[in-house]
Amino acid sequence: MSASKSRTILVAVAIALSASACSGTGGAGAAGGSKDGKVTLRWSTWGSAEDMQVFKAFTDDFNKKYPNITLKLEPVASYEDYHPKLLTQLTSKTAPDVFYVGDDYIGKLVADGVLAPLDEQLAGPLSRSRPADFFEGIYGGAKKGGVTFGVPNDTNPEVLWFDRKALAAAGIAEDPAALNASGQWTMAKYLEMNAKLKAADKYGSIFWNWYGANYSLVNGFGGKVWDGGRFVAPSDPKARQALKTLSDGYRDKTFASADLLPEGNSAATQFIKHKAGFYAGGRWVIESIDKGGDRENYDIVPFPSESGQPIQGAVAASYLTINKDTKHMKEAFTFLSEFVSKEGQQLRLKGGSAVPSIKGAENLVTDGNYPAHARTFLDVRDKGFANYPDEVAVPGLTKAINDQLMKIWEGKTGFDEGMTQLQGLVDGMKGQKG
Repeated sequence: MSASKSRTILVAVAIALSASACSGTGGAGAAGGSKDGKVTLRWSTWGSAEDMQVFKAFTDDFNKKYPNITLKLEPVASYEDYHPKLLTQLTSKTAPDVFYVGDDYIGKLVADGVLAPLDEQLAGPLSRSRPADFFEGIYGGAKKGGVTFGVPNDTNPEVLWFDRKALAAAGIAEDPAALNASGQWTMAKYLEMNAKLKAADKYGSIFWNWYGANYSLVNGFGGKVWDGGRFVAPSDPKARQALKTLSDGYRDKTFASADLLPEGNSAATQFIKHKAGFYAGGRWVIESIDKGGDRENYDIVPFPSESGQPIQGAVAASYLTINKDTKHMKEAFTFLSEFVSKEGQQLRLKGGSAVPSIKGAENLVTDGNYPAHARTFLDVRDKGFANYPDEVAVPGLTKAINDQLMKIWEGKTGFDEGMTQLQGLVDGMKGQKG
């Protein structure tokens, strides 16, 4: 999925409601403490008014527990507008006390030194969410030099949804989830299925053009994207093979790019009309399936590997962080710790389409027994990775990589030339960092 679109769809926007949910002015904690000892805590994230309604239960619970803290939400409707506004606020010292950061911006804010380190407080007596409660791989760029500057608030692991009806129409009798359970879910088997689907006049797979799908496929081929701080995807033989497979698949219509499908015939529409065998996405795909009915036809499987053994898959994530300049550090941490705690995530994510980032809240995914192999979301999360720290440390690099790859997928640039350009682009942007 595209970097901007993925945040509004792949990662469930966790927004607490507040009666004073309106834009504020002044520096961090400018509303400050009052004469009666109450503290107004400003915090910010992105999302629609509909998103906000889902999280009322968390705010009501927080207000009962901490009557001395008034939460003042300062939402931004779109992901595209959110970070530019936040960066301006940080520069002018008017940023909120606590705020969300997307996984493609977290590296920049860590490098800029504007986020408060959290390790001591997370391990302290007042913490409701300890470091050991989270999965190391999903921190991504939120950690630097062993120091934690943001906590993943929730996740969406990238998996392959598959449509049994489409597979059967292509003469495919094998069940991908059963193959995975028996250690036979190989890249060769997956590509064979895609070829059969194409021969049956269907798309084999639909992918969004983002690191989650692209890098999961690279891992499935046994390739490397980054190695020792250097971007090696264009030169690593197996990574290059994976990207060439994607390029060839887009050009001969074995694969479809969800980014390029028309709105009236979107990726979700194609999938629920049984015109594609596989659709790469997160738990949010359930919402699309429910709109089209026919739930029993769909299940999930992780990205395949060369050997059939599990690979490290991509996990979309965003992070809750604290402004280093907040005047209310204790209250800010109280909010952060409650927000990402097991109880906080159970309140915020119940009935939603995200996967909790913390241990102990697995029932949010497994209750309801849908899809049949819902546990796969947790398996990918537990061993997965958020976008590489080396990549997210360079502002705009992920988007630039995606844009360059899209030129290759569309056939605007030849594969070999495109790979050379991609390496030069990344090397140039890393050289310009700072």
